[in-house]
Amino acid sequence: MSIARRWAAVSLGALVGAAAVAGNALAQAQSNCEWYANLALQQQKINLDRACGFTGPAWSTNRAAHLSWCVSVAPEVWKEQAKQRDQMLAKCPAR
Repeated sequence: MSIARRWAAVSLGALVGAAAVAGNALAQAQSNCEWYANLALQQQKINLDRACGFTGPAWSTNRAAHLSWCVSVAPEVWKEQAKQRDQMLAKCPAR
């Protein structure tokens, strides 16, 4: 096999490997955002059940909006948002 063909084979292998890693990362991000959206809806239900009165995009009942937002930000950002909602709910006791 010529050097050019070996180089092409190695390059193709690297490209396929990189695509697999990127695909796995995308699948993991989607899974994380599914979890985030479900949690956001649970937190909003508590907000409504307790009549806490929290409003705004973070308190939406629109699952698709939560998913869209999550995939558009770094994991640290959506984790912080979920944490902030938890902290706010902790200050709103059950009635």
